[in-house]
Order: sequence, then structure tokens, then C-alpha cells
Amino acid sequence: MSVRFIHTADWQIGMKAAGLGNAAATVREARIHSIERILRLADDQGVDFLLITGDLFEDNAVDRLLIRKVGDLLGRFSRPVYIIPGNHDPLVPGSVWEHPVWAEASNITIARSADPIELDRCVLYPCPLKEKYSTQDPTAWIDAHQTEKIAIGLAHGNVEGLPEAEPDYPIPRDAARRRGLDFLAVGHWHSHVPYPDPDGSVRLAYSGTHETSKFGERDSGNVLVVEIPGRGATPVIECVPTGALRWVSSRHAVNEEGSLEDVLREVRTIENPEAVLLRLSLSGLLFTSDRPRLSSLREIVGTRFLFGAVEDEGLIPAPDDDAWIETLPGGPLREAAVRMREQAVSGSDEQARTVAARALIELFDLKEQSGT
Repeated sequence: MSVRFIHTADWQIGMKAAGLGNAAATVREARIHSIERILRLADDQGVDFLLITGDLFEDNAVDRLLIRKVGDLLGRFSRPVYIIPGNHDPLVPGSVWEHPVWAEASNITIARSADPIELDRCVLYPCPLKEKYSTQDPTAWIDAHQTEKIAIGLAHGNVEGLPEAEPDYPIPRDAARRRGLDFLAVGHWHSHVPYPDPDGSVRLAYSGTHETSKFGERDSGNVLVVEIPGRGATPVIECVPTGALRWVSSRHAVNEEGSLEDVLREVRTIENPEAVLLRLSLSGLLFTSDRPRLSSLREIVGTRFLFGAVEDEGLIPAPDDDAWIETLPGGPLREAAVRMREQAVSGSDEQARTVAARALIELFDLKEQSGT
């Protein structure tokens, strides 16, 4: 008989969302609302249970009211929920898992040991983490080869081959086959990453976080709906979006006069800006005629979006645009501007070039503001 479930991980409830200013509270609250969407999806999909493979919380020091809120949400769910502690919320003395809300909910199982959990149609092999760092493979204990029921692993760690990943809780890419599992549900990496076998079947995958948590996450804000038709059968996996917020990183190289108009046009067409966190990075040449466009960009990005930042440190004054100098009054001010432009355009030190470019642009801003 088949088994159908939702795999999710890395909710990191209570994350600080540092650097987002007033948007941080909205970002934190969105992670709670996304739980509600997951539970509605689970009902709509008619799943048998929900698997949460680690880092449900940002750390073990989160507010107890948050633990209660999340526990109550999951406790009202009509189906079983199986959770393993991750490296952010490991099973240690004083952890979030000692809160009484988990014992109050009859449908929630916190896997506190690496022991099989026997269900009607499958066996779960949980790998709870009991310390923040380890160089040991958390799945090494699993041997499901003789299991007659569908075998599903729950683990948290770095799958072999992840870019720039430290050997922290290392998991072999072929861990599912090696351990005799039909599917290994993995947490820790915030993007959805499937690991196909040589025959193309996927038996190991990261679900990614349910709500994007920072700029640069490639494929986050999803859960996986997994159906396994029977023991040894190929899992059928659907990646379903659950995130409400969009984190957009947009990079533009502007090297011609008027190029910022294209950037403005793109920014103005972004839909639902109130649910978008935008990081706009500019590099290249800034012409004096484009300064009003740059000001408009800063205003739109800073006011229209849930969060917006314009990173324009990569812009330097266009070397052939003499207006940077000619509009300044003669004397020491213009002489200083000439030296700044020379340093910004042809200086030997990159950091010094950046400082000189910013200084010249700010000098021009002050001149415009003063009306001289």
C-alpha cells in the first residue's frame, strides 16, 4: 500500500531577520502564516502525515510563547506530525523540546532517539541531532534492507557535494540506497535540492525552507508532497510553493547614459511590492544626467517594497562626463573633485577607488542640495 506525506524543514521560527529594519517583524510573522498554509495543503492533498526534518526553531533560546504558538498550530492538525531536532535546535538539556506543549498534543511525535518508528504502512528512521556540530554521519545507524514495509529516513545535515559546505553532519549522496531506504527526507539546506540516482529516481531530497529566509536562496519557500506507491517503488515527488514573501536580488551594469531608465522600468513592474524584499545592486558608470533617475530608484525601492535596498557602491562617475567637474565652483572645491575623479577612475587600489567615487557623488549631492 502507498504512503503519502509532506516533507518540510528549516522553519527556523524566531529567526532575527537582522538587517531588515521594520520589515523584520513581518518576515518573522510570515513564517508562522506559512505553517498554516502547509497544514491546509496537507488536508487538501490527503496526506498520511507530516515530516519536519530539523531546525523547526532558530535556536533553543526562542521565546516560550513562540514554542507554544507553533505547538498549538501543529497540535490542531488532523494528522500525525513527526519531528527531529536539528543543529539549530538540538536535543540538549533546556531545549525547546522540553516545553510541555509537545506532550499535550497527541498527534505530535518528537523523535528523541535514533530508533525505528513502526507505522501501519511504513517504518520511519529518525536521526535526531543532540549537538550543534558533528563530523559523524547521522544516518550511519540505519539498516532498512530487511524491512518489508516502506522505509523512510528523517535526517539533518550536509549532503556530500554541497557547494562550500563544511563537513558538518555529513550525509552520503547515496545514503538512501546505502541504508535501504525508499526515501530519505533531509533538512539543513534551505533550497529544494533533489538527488537523483543513476536511473533518474529521486530517493533523497532537501525540501528547503517553507518561507525564504534570506537573499540568495536559490529555490526556497516550498514543501515536498511525496507519494511512495510501495516498498522499492520510485517516489513521486511534487515541489509545492508555500512562501508568501519574495526575496529578489537584481543586478545591473549600467555603462551608457540613460541606462538607469531601464532599471527604473523593471523595478516599477515588479508585482505585489508589499510582499517583496528587493536588493538592487548597481555597477558601472554614473552620468550626471542620470542622477535624478538614481534618486527616483532610491525613493521607489525604499518606500514601495516591504524591504528595499539600493547598493550603488559599484557606480563610478563617468570619466568622459565633464559635467561632474564643470558645474562645481572654481577653486579648491573643483580641484578636490578633479582629484577624486582621477582616483575613482584610475586609482591603483580598489577600495580607494570606491571611496573616491562615493566622495565625488556625495560632493555633487551636497552641491545640488545647497543650490550653489
